[in-house]
Amino acid sequence: MRQARKHAPIHFHLFWLLFAGLILFSLVRPVAAEPSWAETLDRIAPGVVKIRVDAPRPFDTEWESTTEATGFVVDAERGLILTNRHVVFPGPVVAEAVFQNSEEVDLTPVYRDPVHDFGFFRYDPDDLRHIDPVNIELAPEAARVGEDIRVVGNDAGERLSILTGTLARLDRDAPDYGRGRYNDFNTFYLQAASGTSGGSSGSPVINRAGAALALNAAGRMDASSSYFLPLDRAIRVLEKLQADEPITRGTLQTTFIRESYDELRRLGLDEDTETAARLAYPEQTGMLVVDRVVPEGPAYEKLRPGDILLRINGELVTQFVPLADILDERVGETLQLDIRRGSETQRVELTVGDLKTITPTEYVEAGGATLNPLSYQQARHFNRPPGSVYVAAPGFMLGRAGIPRGSIIRSLDGQETPDIETFREVFEGLNDGARVPVRYTRLDEPHREVLATLSIDRTWFPGRQCRMEANTGRWPCEEFASAPENRNLQAGTVRFGDYRDERAQRLSRSLVWVEFDMPYRVEGMDGVGFTGTGVVVDAAEGLVLTDRSAVPSRMGDLRLTFASSMEVPGEVVFLHPLNNLALVQYDPVLLVGSEVRSASFNPRRPRSGDDIWVVGHRPDQSLMSRRTEAGSFDPLRLSLSSSFRFRDVNLETLSVANPPSDVGGVLADRHGRIQALWADYGKQGARDGAFKGIPADVIQTALRQYREEQALRSLEVEFLLMPMSSARKLGLPEEWVRVISDLDDQPRGVLSVERIVAGAPAEEVLESGDLVLAVNDQPVNDFQTLNEASQAESVALTILRDGEMMDVDVPTERMEGRGVERVLHWAGAVLHEPHRAMAAQRGVPRRGVFVSNFSYGSPASRFGLNPGRRIIEVDGETVRDLDAFLEAVSERQHREPVRLRLEDWDGTTQVVTLKTDLNFWPTTEVFREDGRWLRRHH
Repeated sequence: MRQARKHAPIHFHLFWLLFAGLILFSLVRPVAAEPSWAETLDRIAPGVVKIRVDAPRPFDTEWESTTEATGFVVDAERGLILTNRHVVFPGPVVAEAVFQNSEEVDLTPVYRDPVHDFGFFRYDPDDLRHIDPVNIELAPEAARVGEDIRVVGNDAGERLSILTGTLARLDRDAPDYGRGRYNDFNTFYLQAASGTSGGSSGSPVINRAGAALALNAAGRMDASSSYFLPLDRAIRVLEKLQADEPITRGTLQTTFIRESYDELRRLGLDEDTETAARLAYPEQTGMLVVDRVVPEGPAYEKLRPGDILLRINGELVTQFVPLADILDERVGETLQLDIRRGSETQRVELTVGDLKTITPTEYVEAGGATLNPLSYQQARHFNRPPGSVYVAAPGFMLGRAGIPRGSIIRSLDGQETPDIETFREVFEGLNDGARVPVRYTRLDEPHREVLATLSIDRTWFPGRQCRMEANTGRWPCEEFASAPENRNLQAGTVRFGDYRDERAQRLSRSLVWVEFDMPYRVEGMDGVGFTGTGVVVDAAEGLVLTDRSAVPSRMGDLRLTFASSMEVPGEVVFLHPLNNLALVQYDPVLLVGSEVRSASFNPRRPRSGDDIWVVGHRPDQSLMSRRTEAGSFDPLRLSLSSSFRFRDVNLETLSVANPPSDVGGVLADRHGRIQALWADYGKQGARDGAFKGIPADVIQTALRQYREEQALRSLEVEFLLMPMSSARKLGLPEEWVRVISDLDDQPRGVLSVERIVAGAPAEEVLESGDLVLAVNDQPVNDFQTLNEASQAESVALTILRDGEMMDVDVPTERMEGRGVERVLHWAGAVLHEPHRAMAAQRGVPRRGVFVSNFSYGSPASRFGLNPGRRIIEVDGETVRDLDAFLEAVSERQHREPVRLRLEDWDGTTQVVTLKTDLNFWPTTEVFREDGRWLRRHH
């Protein structure tokens, strides 16, 4: 018989009926809709701001800079904005926030973390009139792998951009930006596939609910990967700021890394500890291991790389956040750390250090250099104790001594300088121009101490010490004491060497090595250090002739070295306004007993093929002599300078066969008499070779005018030697062809007007393309004859214009040989009156104020006061010169806007607005008076 089927109990059927009903109810009941991304982004957008950042001084790991980034409001009532540490900047900073509706507010830095890449700005909420920013909630606990995110910020300089991504990792190592740069450590980062760029630094990483899960910090350029900082430490700091409580940050000056259990077992982790850790934190796969210990820190010689952190005060600690919590709350307290070192478990006692004490909050400016105490960041990179004198930027003074950024100054003038205060004390006792020894080491070569000679600058740049005010974020500065009176320079005797070559033997006592350092880029120069060879033309007066490639300006420091054995200071006394010649002077008393001789000249121009000797200095200052052959005298043709630097014109220069490529000096005959100055034209844009010979007759004319104090005059016209065939095409009569051709054995051509200096009297008389046939009724086809005739107040020229012969009187202009002798530092820009090269090369009127250079991190760089332009108006008022400009801006207050009208070389005008910054960029004038350079604040 078949067995009868049993029926299920009644309660079983009721269960399934109930379950089915629940499912049906869930399908038909209304569901609370999750907010859309559009709704979320629209809601939080008023809390995201663009941040304009100017870092006016190099400091610690950072250079001075002008940049833009992002931040977001986390407390609108108190005006707190969260962003990156590298946006708040570790040193001085000037910043402002621009909200979504384009309202601007000034920002004050209130916190920059010593280790992690976050910081806070504060703005005054009362400064906002037309927007109510929202608070963006910080919710790091909501971060999950696979979470859809949006990075909302100022990506690539855009006002508001939204980048999508998906969280891929929550435990990525902190990004490595390279040794010597800022690097985060002792934390994990989040990673997502999202291609962010520079302007998105400080952007909130938002989930669909509108909460910030993390802070955008970095990205890879070679992949679409972005890295985000967790917010656990930022939340703690925010709560302290909101409660107006001190923010403690503890440290063991130790870098930890997280190692996985397989590696930990190889390091010696025992089975019992691993089991306990896995049971306590089942979601974690590793523990913390010591990676690096800073010398002289709390853990020095107590912890070692490879030690596994087990417990602190008996509590199991395996992750970064619990470790940071303990250290931050126990600054100054002693902790017991259980560590695993190899096969042994050990207990060590460590006192928690204070990160504030090893985070630099001051800097010294000296000779244009910026120095600050070595930070924990750099100490960790290079295994040094923090606090020593770190070169954040070498500037003018340290740069010319060859001391690079990243150096540690060990001693100055024979006195040890272990810290900033000691460095200042030693420096204050040194006079301007003193030559003192300095010892330094480079961070990347810690075991090699370098000795250099430092030329102390107390003229061109201020000396001061600046310290951060924690409550205001300002960096007030204290000026150094005045420099002591100049000490007497020590005289010495120079012993000249013996040379086999007769020319070298004779000229060795007349040739000197010239070094010139410019503190500021003026007169269109794009460099600051220049070298070359000079020739003594008057040993009794200490006069030395050199080229303007070695001495391009009067504003700078000059040094002359004799026989590679003795250096003396010099002074620029004359800069030839037309030709590549400069005269400098030294005190002959300093070379007592030395056989320095005046060179002799042979004014006869050598013929092509004549023997001639190049005698001069190599870059290592060694003297050399080479026999070669004279080439031809050819009109000098140089390209126009894009930066308006000096350019030689109206000159025939001598070439030689197979010249040395790196030797400047003189061209001499077989008796050692100078036939030409072998001048450097490489820095002037020469098309075919760096060196050319300036004939001795041209030099002697210039020397005679200087010695006799004759006024140098010029037609202020650049001439071109046009081929005779081209002149015929322009209608040159045959009788003039014969007259011009008879002037020389070889055909030369006809002088043609190439360009006229803007504002010169010749503009009213001559035109471009005019052919000049005679001067003062004498036929002419060479530059030298025309230049000599131009020394009168006017000259009579016979010209051909548009096929018509005419006689014209052309007034000449008196020329000065001083160059720029006055500059104004304003808003971070270097200003001076327009120099002649602008008018000569580009026809730029010599009115207004020329912008010669600017510093990064200044208002000039922020608002586009670019070099090469002229300021012609201030707030609608015309400024014709430097005095008028100074008067127009002298009453401007700190952060007061100024409207400037600028004119480019081609006549294009532009209006820019600029906010002054009198804290970091006060108005300062440097000028020459009674033979001295002086600096004056306005």
